[in-house]
Amino acid sequence: MTEISSVADVLALFERFGDDTYGEDVTQTEHALQCAAIAEADGASEALIVAALLHDVGHLVHLDETGEVADATVVDDVHEAVGARVLARVFGPEVTGPIALHVTAKRYRCATEPGYAEGLSEASTISLAIQGGPLGEAECATFAAHPAAADAIRLRGYDDWGKLDDVEVPGWDHYRPMLERLAR
Repeated sequence: MTEISSVADVLALFERFGDDTYGEDVTQTEHALQCAAIAEADGASEALIVAALLHDVGHLVHLDETGEVADATVVDDVHEAVGARVLARVFGPEVTGPIALHVTAKRYRCATEPGYAEGLSEASTISLAIQGGPLGEAECATFAAHPAAADAIRLRGYDDWGKLDDVEVPGWDHYRPMLERLAR
């Protein structure tokens, strides 16, 4: 598995693979920076802003290890679990917890918020089916009881909104000090 042991390693992944797309009309880097900017504008904690910035790093790990983008219409690359696992060497659970749960948060919101599923992008709708569809009642209760659930739900909203073409947002230089402060 890809070794991540520093902020520099995380940024190197984005440097290598950040220009790739993943089924949306934005690149990995554009999506990451938009999600972080939305989180910051929402008054999120630094930990949640960094989680928003790095929530899809598991896709980049997949690219690093296989050389190809996982086709989310065919296979679940469990990017949320992969991302949380590789980032755990650098960041604490306040960052990795929401990342690990952001896909489950989508499934939870589809099960509990009328109209939420209809607002998903086409790629998110397709991946939802592959990721298991809306959660069942017992799964919803388990998710809601998790300490990172509230932040994962917020992160999911940032993820949904951070898919716009040609949006001006702060770049990596803006977030690097925050990444360094939160690094172990």
